[in-house]
Amino acid sequence: MIVATTQTAKRPSAKRSTVALKYSMAVSGLIMLGYLLVHMYGNLKFFQGPEKFDSYLEGLDDILYPYLPHEGALWIIRVVLTTALVVHVYAAITLWRRNKAAAGFVGNTRYHTKQNKTGVQRSYASFTMRWGGIILLLFIIGHVAQMLPNWLSPGGASDSKYDRVVNGFELWWVVLLYTIGLVAVGFHLAHGFWSALTTLGQNHSSTRKSSRITAVSIGLAVIIAGGFLTVPFAVFFFGAGS
Repeated sequence: MIVATTQTAKRPSAKRSTVALKYSMAVSGLIMLGYLLVHMYGNLKFFQGPEKFDSYLEGLDDILYPYLPHEGALWIIRVVLTTALVVHVYAAITLWRRNKAAAGFVGNTRYHTKQNKTGVQRSYASFTMRWGGIILLLFIIGHVAQMLPNWLSPGGASDSKYDRVVNGFELWWVVLLYTIGLVAVGFHLAHGFWSALTTLGQNHSSTRKSSRITAVSIGLAVIIAGGFLTVPFAVFFFGAGS
C-alpha cells in the first residue's frame, strides 16, 4: 500500500498579491487626486489678495473645531495623505520589480528588439509613471519644505505665506522647477487616473482610445496642472503680488 504525501504549497499573502497591490495603488492614487483638487482650489485664493489668502490658510488649523482640537483635522489629513503616499510608492516599486522579473531582465537588459537596440522596451506609461513618479516625489518634498514657516524660503523669508509665495515665484529657477514638477503631475494623472479606474473595474471599453475615461483623465491633468501653474506664472510674468 502506497501512502501519498502532499506538501501544502505556500501561497502568497493576499496583502502582497499583485491584485491587492494594484488596488492599493489605485485607491491611494485617488485619495491624493482628491487632495490635489482641493489644494488647487485653495491656491487660487492667492488672487483674492494677501489678507484673504493668509486668513484662509490660517483658518485651516480650525477645521471642524471645536469638534476636533486645534489642528486636529489637519493632522488627520496629513496622516491619511502620508499613508496614501507610502502605500502608493511601495506598491509602484513592488509592481515594477515584479514586472521587470517577469519580463526576463538579466543584467539590467532584456531581449533585444528592432524597436530599441538597448533591449529595453520603452513606453508612454513606463516613462510617465516611473520617472515622472520620481520627479513628482522630489517635487512634493521640495514644495512641502518651501511651505514650512521660513524653513526653505527662496527669495526671502516672511511670516506671511502670501509673501513667501511671491518671493519664491519671482525667481526664474523656482518657477522652472515648479513647472517641471507640475508637468510631471499632469502626465502622471493622465495615465494614472485612467489606470486606477480600470483597475477598479470602471472602464468597460475595449480600447483606450474608445474609452471616455481617457478624455476625463486628460482633462483632469490639464485642469490640475494648469490651475497650479496660474499662480507662479502670474507672479513671474505679470508681477502679481508685487
